[in-house]
Amino acid sequence: MKVVNVHQRLLHATPAQVGALIDSLASQADGLWPGKAWPRMKLDRPLAVGATGGHGPIRYFVQAYTPGQSIRFQFTAPRGLNGWHGFEVLDATQAHCVLEHRIEMNTEGPALLTWPLAIRHLHDACVEDALTQAQVSLGNTPKAVPWPLHVRLLRWLVSGGKALPQISTRSQHAG
Repeated sequence: MKVVNVHQRLLHATPAQVGALIDSLASQADGLWPGKAWPRMKLDRPLAVGATGGHGPIRYFVQAYTPGQSIRFQFTAPRGLNGWHGFEVLDATQAHCVLEHRIEMNTEGPALLTWPLAIRHLHDACVEDALTQAQVSLGNTPKAVPWPLHVRLLRWLVSGGKALPQISTRSQHAG
């Protein structure tokens, strides 16, 4: 099954500021990945082509990286996710730009069921939280997307009843 999944957020920041968030991925100063509520993104070395890692059961390696602009990760697991995901700075002006997360892949085997029934919903919530984290990191007013009931249920089931709740952005950003 062909999958193209796109999430975008308008950010009130320069392209260089947003690009710096991409450059911070998987570092101690990561300002993009929502690692407080989701499995942290971890790589075996600093962000560069060939670095391998993932988040939770999703595994990948850095296929392409243009510092300050974009990153693309090639999936290696779970089995049946054949393609890539990545972040890119789009439609830049001096004061605004769009941060996009995109998946382009074909699913096969077990992923024909796991993607539409579970992974897609968890992915969508995690990416929306990443885009909200970008807003918080940049000092923008965050526009959090509440987790749907089925995402909260999936997180509870996967964690054995120990899933953390969605992080409130109200306490992270004043004004």
